[in-house]
Amino acid sequence: MNARSHLVIATLVAFCFWSSHTLATPWQNLTSQQLETKLEQKFSEGQYSSKGADSCLMCHKKSDTVTAIFDGVHGQTNNSKSPMAGLQCEACHGPQGKHNRGGKEPMISFGKNSKLSASAQNSVCQGCHNDPKQMAWHTSTHNLEEIACADCHTVHSANAPALDKLTVNDTCTSCHTKEKADMNKRSSHPMKWNQMTCVDCHAPHGSMNESALMQPTVNDTCNSCHTEKRGPFLWEHAPVTENCVSCHNPHGSVNDNMLEHRVPQLCQQCHAPDGHASRVVPKPGMDAFGGAKSCLNCHSQIHGSNHPSGSLLQR
Repeated sequence: MNARSHLVIATLVAFCFWSSHTLATPWQNLTSQQLETKLEQKFSEGQYSSKGADSCLMCHKKSDTVTAIFDGVHGQTNNSKSPMAGLQCEACHGPQGKHNRGGKEPMISFGKNSKLSASAQNSVCQGCHNDPKQMAWHTSTHNLEEIACADCHTVHSANAPALDKLTVNDTCTSCHTKEKADMNKRSSHPMKWNQMTCVDCHAPHGSMNESALMQPTVNDTCNSCHTEKRGPFLWEHAPVTENCVSCHNPHGSVNDNMLEHRVPQLCQQCHAPDGHASRVVPKPGMDAFGGAKSCLNCHSQIHGSNHPSGSLLQR
């Protein structure tokens, strides 16, 4: 091998070494911040494909999770509000640029495997979904906990689980495991039979009310179904007018009527048994309530009474 050949080989090795260290870094190796900066640059350049989705499907058409978008609302070309009627795939994933030329340029990706922050992912969705239903999103628990829209919603699908009444509870309880356990206790709302959903009471995108409730207060939420407990009553029970969850666990309980504790222990948290007129004390330190007899045997109208003689909630 002559000197010229050695020079050519040395040049090629040096070029390969330089290329691997100076050319565009593969997007898999970029940090989240670097990736977001790179994507911002791509957006400013705006190098969108002239073929739209056809350019993407050249490589991604074999993936069912990709082509399933055409079965849902986001893939409807005849709907002016659908991404597929405009920039198509690039409306959400950003301009293609040179992405299909060796895969060196990054695209916006969503879901648990995305390297983008939740806020960066959500900003894409909020570009279209900015109606009043999302007005409280920025102060919501889900946003403050950095939950991405794609963590709950499936865009490339005909039937998104989070939007289906039969599956939305599964979406919520995949994170809210304590509430899932309560739903399966002996006394609970009919949620495990899909006759009631989490979003009947809660606004997942946030609200101005406590616990992201749809209604202004807990009692307003409960009374929207339990109208017979709404009142007003001539004789009212203070805990009832203040907050239903003072006595009840709305997600479920091992006690009857979703009570936090069994009667009479629940009542005795506020009503000390000393001095009760009908107290029976067979032994020192015991009374009728300690023997598990229920207060409701007498005070049956515990939510309130309109009877003229119902001051003790007995009639």
